[in-house]
Amino acid sequence: MNKIPMRDGYGKALLKLIGNGKPVVALDADVAKSTRTVWVRDQYPEHFLDMGIAEQDMVGTASGLALGGIIPFASTYGVFLAGRAWDQMRTTVCYNNLNVKLAGAHAGISVGPDGATHQALEDVALMRVLPNMTVVVPCDAVETEKATLALAEREGPCYIRFGREAVPVITDEDSPFEIGKANVLRDGKDAVLFANGAMVYEGLEAAKQLAGEGIDLMVVNLHTVKPLDQEAVLAAARKTGRVITAEEHQAAGGMGSAVAECLAQHYPVPMRILGMQDGFGESGAPDELMKRYGFGSDAIYQAVKDFVAP
Repeated sequence: MNKIPMRDGYGKALLKLIGNGKPVVALDADVAKSTRTVWVRDQYPEHFLDMGIAEQDMVGTASGLALGGIIPFASTYGVFLAGRAWDQMRTTVCYNNLNVKLAGAHAGISVGPDGATHQALEDVALMRVLPNMTVVVPCDAVETEKATLALAEREGPCYIRFGREAVPVITDEDSPFEIGKANVLRDGKDAVLFANGAMVYEGLEAAKQLAGEGIDLMVVNLHTVKPLDQEAVLAAARKTGRVITAEEHQAAGGMGSAVAECLAQHYPVPMRILGMQDGFGESGAPDELMKRYGFGSDAIYQAVKDFVAP
């Protein structure tokens, strides 16, 4: 299966937007090669601003550009964007409902050897709590490109999150993508797995293994954390009676929490939330870290099997 970093899809989308005449400016906090905004710098230098290692200034500048009719895409590592510039995002961007797009790269444990300081595992929680903020976590490079294009058309603050490592491409040009609309990738009746980011592929792999043991797992790509597709969440819960969520993020406060809030209010069912269990990561190879901290298909397989077994 072809593996491509999701950030490649982000860079391709920015080039496409600018090439099509969209008033897009890419802002970067001195990590342009990592975020692929270097592609904009090289092809459309007049549409690129390197703000240096100054995330707060970058978000403030993006806000000013938005007031002037520009569509700014401010990009850096998710841990620094969500953490260092949260006050600017809250008070300047979201309070004023400005059309600023924020891209948190190198998110999740799979950042690998950069270690805990660079592994954003709290950013979805920080972003989804902000009023007016849209939060999207695509599953592969193709979906990242589609999501970036879609966010450029969506008015208001938006946050898109993607990892560093190359991940399997499981969608294609014909796969549907709409902000706020979940995609059922595999139907099933025994339980439903809501996943996003790299965990979608891991969930599909776990579902194949479970099928061999007679367990029919529905897999839903819940790429939009906010606004949550409550209709899809409730429909899957009613059909299967058991809900599991998996995300490369803290188990608290992320997509799983959003699903739990929906179910608790409208259709309570037994539920399990898979994610980082109130801890930090460490330096290591991405694949080893994914397994060590329970983000691989084996962890999903075991969790589902234990959940479904009588």
